[in-house]
Amino acid sequence: MYNWQHEEWANFSYNENVIDEFAQKFAENIGEVNGMQKSFDLQKQQENLIRIIISEAQKTSEIEGEMISRQDLMSSIRKKLGLTVGKEHIKDKRAENVALLMLQVRDDFQTKLSEKTIKNWHLILLSGSKYINAGKYRKDNEPMQIISGSLGKEIVHYEAPPSVRVPAEMKQFVKWYNSFKTNGNIQKIIIKAAITHLYFESIHPFEDGNGRIGRALIEKSLSESLEKPVLMAIATAIEKNKKEYYAALKNSQDTLQIDNWLIYFTKMLLEAQQITINIISFSIQKTHFFDKFKNELNERQLKVINKMFDAGAEGFAGGMTAKKYMSINKISKATATRDLQHLTEMAALIEQGSGRSVHYILNLMDSI
Repeated sequence: MYNWQHEEWANFSYNENVIDEFAQKFAENIGEVNGMQKSFDLQKQQENLIRIIISEAQKTSEIEGEMISRQDLMSSIRKKLGLTVGKEHIKDKRAENVALLMLQVRDDFQTKLSEKTIKNWHLILLSGSKYINAGKYRKDNEPMQIISGSLGKEIVHYEAPPSVRVPAEMKQFVKWYNSFKTNGNIQKIIIKAAITHLYFESIHPFEDGNGRIGRALIEKSLSESLEKPVLMAIATAIEKNKKEYYAALKNSQDTLQIDNWLIYFTKMLLEAQQITINIISFSIQKTHFFDKFKNELNERQLKVINKMFDAGAEGFAGGMTAKKYMSINKISKATATRDLQHLTEMAALIEQGSGRSVHYILNLMDSI
């Protein structure tokens, strides 16, 4: 029996106190992120925003099993924010759509939630799709099921309400959302976001894109309640342990008692906040690094260092190598080796490995 089949659907029951110990840490982390952001000028704050949106856009797609272009994400976000320098061609339409959705959700944080808003988000996300009715609820008579397993051995994890019920369910969902007042109470802020996601995912109103819209609704709920767009790597935290997320969601979709979901969800938010703190800390390290080394770098070295920083806190895949350095700058091996040796001697890079496995990573500790 699924949650929507219960007589009391969607009157979720829970004990607010189950998240007390986590809620205090959540509030502290909000203060830490805000404080870190205030230490930057407007340009640096915008860079942090772009970095987090790129991370979130990539991870929200990876959760759905898609890989999208980081470069196209960067171009899309900069274009939307009016920061594009020169004419940039965006090849990956999916990357552009995800970036535009995330920026639109931030723009809508104070707007009263409506079905029109949710449908518009879906239209942005799946604009140009040949197979999905973007911006429209599903109408198929076939059951909407979440399944796994090979053909003939499928396991049904969840079955959403029939399509015919979706319009009424979404109307009730929006009504519930707008009537749930948090009044600045941290526990209530978290609980509203947790139920918002669970409730929406249980209805599963669209043919595709429900996960990404559901995660957008988490951000909307938190931002609206906190009266400020949140900087929080929610999709990154979920993608880090997708199995745990899907298990928690599945276990919460056959009951209206959601204490376990609230505990999981709050812990996930704490993880998202820590990832965000790490991203901003990385930005601080980047600032210190360039304060120390920028005047010592030649044009080739600066180009490579910027690419390494663009890869984010997780680092340049496999580290920087002479081969990659040659490819980025279109130069000889001798010049690449000489540049890398110079970067190592000045302690801008750290050499790791040996022989054919030698590679270089950013030395962020000595730059502080």
